[in-house]
Amino acid sequence: MNNKQKIAIATGLLVVMLSGAAYLGYSYGHRRTVVISDSKQLINADFNLFWEAVDRVREKQVDGVNVDDKKLLYGAIKGMLAAFDDPYTSFLNPSDAQKFGEDLQGNFGGIGAQLGMRDEQILVIAPLKGSPAEKAGIKALDKIWKIDGKDTAGMMTEDAVKLIRGKEGTEVTLSIYRDGWKSPKDFSITRGIIQVPTLDSKMVTLKSGRKIAVLSLYNFNANVPGLFKSALEIASKDGAEGIVLDLRNNPGGFLDVAVRLSGWFMPKGSVVVVEKSREGTEDKKEFTDGTGDLAKIPVVIIMNGGSASASEILAGALRDNNGVKIVGEKSFGKGSVQEVESMSDGSTMKITIAHWYTPKGTKIDKVGLKPDFEVALTDEDSTKGKDPQLDKALSVIDAEFVAKKQ
Repeated sequence: MNNKQKIAIATGLLVVMLSGAAYLGYSYGHRRTVVISDSKQLINADFNLFWEAVDRVREKQVDGVNVDDKKLLYGAIKGMLAAFDDPYTSFLNPSDAQKFGEDLQGNFGGIGAQLGMRDEQILVIAPLKGSPAEKAGIKALDKIWKIDGKDTAGMMTEDAVKLIRGKEGTEVTLSIYRDGWKSPKDFSITRGIIQVPTLDSKMVTLKSGRKIAVLSLYNFNANVPGLFKSALEIASKDGAEGIVLDLRNNPGGFLDVAVRLSGWFMPKGSVVVVEKSREGTEDKKEFTDGTGDLAKIPVVIIMNGGSASASEILAGALRDNNGVKIVGEKSFGKGSVQEVESMSDGSTMKITIAHWYTPKGTKIDKVGLKPDFEVALTDEDSTKGKDPQLDKALSVIDAEFVAKKQ
């Protein structure tokens, strides 16, 4: 990784949560000031129309005399970026940029949910394990219609984050619509500072007597490689013969962590992901640099709509290279890379600079990964403590043992 370290979280998907949240999905570059003496160098358009619009709004708009000039400028920049119809390409004024920096360090209270946008609708990508959002019953892909009574129609993700975030111990009310509901329901959630677990592991003994390690990975932060290695060592001592990798509600994290984990499952030099940038530029590939110790061990992955970015990169690589089966629901489809550009006045722009593709060329962004075995997890299942997705994954991995013997 260079000084523009890529981070492949479900971002633009902003975290409205917690301490320990410093893994948002962007590339970070140096601050730079660019002076353009002639706008025609970049935009082939008559800018007299722009100044005409400024004159008209100053003259006609009821508050046109009082509006701050810089506010008009920021609004113009936001409008320019909106032309790309990309929820991850956006502008932050200096105040919001500072708050974004605080987000990266986790110095705020929230509800413990990853937010994003799809079809111009603010939605929950994934509630974080053990968070106030999860405890309140928030689910992946829940649509947020209102925040404390304020309609989210036309709202940017960053604006929703600012409304939801707040002092620990205070409440925020979300009006949530979930597919299958006749109307939205209100959820009152108490904000908190949350410590989110990174990895859980357990052993499951199948009816056949085989032992399977179920590794639940909740993000791809910097601690994951060491924790993953420790979990594998324990599983090996306990006699694990296969692995179920549970990536449900995992919104992503550092790209290099996904690449390092891939190295456990694939031979050194295997392609993990392909990055396609602007037209005419050369594709970039990320390769494994691990031992491939688990390459011959049966593995099954569980995903859902809250599995995004680095989760999709790892799952796509294992399916393309190793034929690993995916159980559950279609993943979110966050396969784009953002770069944060610092502007001369302290404002920032987040700009999508590339898209991710699986080793065999499957596009991830806005598409997601379709499971080999589609299994839903209903509200009733959750209430009754049932997990048909895990049950199916264990059944699939058991069948792989049988197939190998034949």
